[in-house]
Amino acid sequence: MKDVLSPEHFNLTLVNWASKYGRHDLPWQQHPTPYSVHVSEIMLQQTQVTTVIEYFKRWMSAFPNLLALANADEDEVMSHWQGLGYYSRARNLQKAARYLVDEFSGHYPRTLKQIEQIPGVGRYTAGAIVSFAYNERGPIVDGNVRRLFCRYFAIEGVPSTTEVNNKLWQYAEHYTLAKNCRAYAQSLLDMGAMICTPKSPDCPNCPINDSCQAYQTDRVAQLPTPKPKKHTPTKIGQFLWIEQNNQLYLQKRPAPGIWAGLWCLPQLDTEQIREVAPSQRKGTFKHVFSHYKLDAEVLNANSTEQLSGQFFSPKQIVSLGLPTPIRKFIGKHLANTK
Repeated sequence: MKDVLSPEHFNLTLVNWASKYGRHDLPWQQHPTPYSVHVSEIMLQQTQVTTVIEYFKRWMSAFPNLLALANADEDEVMSHWQGLGYYSRARNLQKAARYLVDEFSGHYPRTLKQIEQIPGVGRYTAGAIVSFAYNERGPIVDGNVRRLFCRYFAIEGVPSTTEVNNKLWQYAEHYTLAKNCRAYAQSLLDMGAMICTPKSPDCPNCPINDSCQAYQTDRVAQLPTPKPKKHTPTKIGQFLWIEQNNQLYLQKRPAPGIWAGLWCLPQLDTEQIREVAPSQRKGTFKHVFSHYKLDAEVLNANSTEQLSGQFFSPKQIVSLGLPTPIRKFIGKHLANTK
């Protein structure tokens, strides 16, 4: 079996492949700045590229630079993020913008160590900013790179464990050279997204298949080692529908917690959940979070006593930051909000 390629040969092979077959027309690739790279990388966490494209364009139009984001109203920020999920990402982006305005006069620092100090920026995002914005050496390991490395180097074990994760970063450090930095980083991501995919990888067209340790030993389907499956619990939730004169009562969700910073129908505490007559039920909805499933029902109510929210007209609701399942439910049950 052929040994793995040297870092120089590995780098050159992937860069040459990506120059011919990789992705070159993504909006954040056109004129990369530290800010645009930062925004795109945070959006791309847990979200497909095709979904992110339009969100990225709208975000950059609304908040074209750090100062615009730092000075924006939180509701406006959350409104531009609604539908992407994992809303702490939006709050962290604004927190990062305010940090950079305060600490670096609205500019990004140049070193990996300084960039990693930015709120919400981890080792991967820092490496991406350095690679794509500065075209300098910044090792990266995300889901695509993790899968590619686990197969190419035949790394056993669940990637999220400390031992395997450390090993992946060791390979990233060793195989990231101080040349072709932007092109090499993009080639890694393109390989993971286009060739070394989670299911049905295109191994025959892989430019490094002759030295891929998993391919040569027929273990591509077994790597990366999958996490043991966990049971996803279902939680019951009850929300209140308080409508007066075609205005709807909403509350801003507190932080920390699910949907923090977004406007939502008032939710009953767990100890307040009760059986209700069908006539009191406005409707139901379901939603799947990363760690549990929500089975919710919405109850008709009249009183806002002991609630800290406010009424909104349909026109106002359209521009608010709302969780996607709540927005969909309201769109079905309140006139002029679709």
